[in-house]
Formats: sequence, C-alpha cells, structure tokens
Amino acid sequence: MPVNRKCIIRLSRYKNALQRLKALGFVKVFSDNLADAAGATPSQVRKDFSLFGITGNRRGGYVVDELIEQLREILGKNETQKVVLAGVGNIGRALMRYEGFGGGGISILAAFDIDPAKFDENADIPILPLERMHDFISENDVKIGILSVPDVAAQQVSELMQAAGIKGILNFAPIQLRGDDGAIINSINLEVELENLIYFVNAAKKGVKE
Repeated sequence: MPVNRKCIIRLSRYKNALQRLKALGFVKVFSDNLADAAGATPSQVRKDFSLFGITGNRRGGYVVDELIEQLREILGKNETQKVVLAGVGNIGRALMRYEGFGGGGISILAAFDIDPAKFDENADIPILPLERMHDFISENDVKIGILSVPDVAAQQVSELMQAAGIKGILNFAPIQLRGDDGAIINSINLEVELENLIYFVNAAKKGVKE
C-alpha cells in the first residue's frame, strides 16, 4: 500500500503526542490513547503503523520509548538533518531563530542572500553571499533547502539549489515552483492558508445563522 503525504503528517503528530504523553509519565499507550492525543481514530493509528510494520500488543499496547524511536527513524529524525536557507528576510530570520529545529534534529548550517548588508560569516548561522551556496551545499552534502526569497527570484534560486544537489525544498515564496525529477518541493503559501481558514470560519458562521 503506498504511503501518502497525509500519512507522514500523521506520523509526525503521533511522535509529538507520544513525547507529550511520555512527559506526563506514560510508559505504555494503546491506539485509543494515541488517537485521542493526536486527533485521529484508533483504526487510523493502527492502519498507519501497519504500513511500516509497527505492531503493538493487544493487551500491553505500545511501549512509548520504543515507539518514539521507531517513528523518529521513519521520519529521519534519528540523525541530524542538514539544511540551508536562501533569503534572509522576515520569514528567513524567523526560521533561523526558531529553537524547535534543534530538538527535532534539524540544523540550519547556513543562510544565503544577495544583500551585502546582511552578510555575517561569524554568526551562529552564517549568512553568506548567494554565489557561495552551490559550493557550500556540495561540500557539506546538504540535501534539504528552505526557500524564503521574493517570488521573482524563487524559481532561479530553486534551480540553483537543485543543481547543487538539494533533493527537497520547503518553499515559502507565493508561487508554484518547477522541480526536476529527483526533487521534492513543498510550498507553503501563508496568504492562501489564511484565505482558506477565513472562508471556513465565515462558512461556519453563516451555517449557524441559517
């Protein structure tokens, strides 16, 4: 059975829910515990786990520590994931300051921009000229990139990343990017997401009135 993107998103939610349950003192959990904590159904939890050969004990449930480790391995969190960022504007700087990446096994090695006023090679996350990005990616064997450049530059910078060996791009520019056959591009358009949210909130309000 193929694994789709929604399944992977649920696995991330299960992992985060398990970490919260562990902090509360849980040593073992059942699928219904995990479903409640992650906003799923027990049958969906079991179905998702079965895709990856994860099994529990009908009476004993799942061992929390073991399950977290299994999910971390599936999600690639059992080793540090090296990332580069292009575009040190408001979104880029916010991502560079986000402390949650470290706990999630994600390390932004460097950021790149075209504005000399932003360059800082000695910062905790060095900010380097864009023309150095290709060599940096190749030399450090980086496979993941974050794109937070203006939309007019996004396709060009995306192609530079891919040419250097980047295989996955998280795109914050408000356009759809073209990728080569070996690249995966996930786009996050904050305006579209807000528009969708506004629509459903307004639709719900109208439904109540009617």
